[in-house]
Amino acid sequence: MTAARIVRDRIVEAVSTSGFGAHGLHVRIGAGEAEHRWTPDVLEDVHSVAKGVCVLAAAIAADEGAISFDVPVTVYVPDFERGEGVDEVTLRHLLTMSSGIDLPWSETLMTDWPDLAREFLRRPSRGRRFQYSNASTYTAMTALSARVGDVGDYLDARLFRPLGIDDVVWTRSPNGRIQAGGGLPLRTSEMARIGLLIRDRGWWQGTQLVSSGWIDAMHENGVVAGPNPGYDRYALAGWGGPGRGWRLHGAHGQLLIFLDDAVVTITAADHFGADEMAATVVDILETARRGA
Repeated sequence: MTAARIVRDRIVEAVSTSGFGAHGLHVRIGAGEAEHRWTPDVLEDVHSVAKGVCVLAAAIAADEGAISFDVPVTVYVPDFERGEGVDEVTLRHLLTMSSGIDLPWSETLMTDWPDLAREFLRRPSRGRRFQYSNASTYTAMTALSARVGDVGDYLDARLFRPLGIDDVVWTRSPNGRIQAGGGLPLRTSEMARIGLLIRDRGWWQGTQLVSSGWIDAMHENGVVAGPNPGYDRYALAGWGGPGRGWRLHGAHGQLLIFLDDAVVTITAADHFGADEMAATVVDILETARRGA
């Protein structure tokens, strides 16, 4: 039995024991893969895993010379009103949640203002302080759209279609822009392809879609996010942990978990059980690697 199948079976057992509300599972270790389903493989919002996809969009645009991560983001939206200190905020700050701009998440975030990106940038920056907010990713993609056009169309051509993911329909803001911080419906199998691209440092079937350095930056040299294990470091959309692993983590249990040559994809409807499940997955991967 392959390592991927062994890990899959152990995760399935852990889900059964814990009662975690899993929908789908895909395991890739080396060249081996295995999957399991608890529900049909239908389109589901991957929530904040979409933030990682937006990082890939910005990375591809940087590879093409269309945008820079390290110039003031207001260069790309010069007509936007800007708050105190916002002239120092870069695309990298927005995508690492370290802009210092205070606009936390709310259920009505996308409709509370005529233009969420304008509202975000007109508020003052408190310096390089971490604050997790969908508004930050949305503003980053607004800036990107000023250089590449509609970001959904841009991703279709440069990421989704090369991965064999067709007919992606983002949830959009009242201004017609992709929601960016969420609102991306994918199947488990499709999210797993994105996970494999990331695991393989931007390579897909012999073609490099994203430079490897950007993939590394998704989980290396993150900013300090807080004191809680698994939420203490945040890089370009990637959370450090559990353990030696790192992950893209969407609400309600949407997980891409990376450790060495393994990537585990989980879709679910279980917000509060996701942290424990992620830790369990890393423990299972570590145990399998030791041959136990």
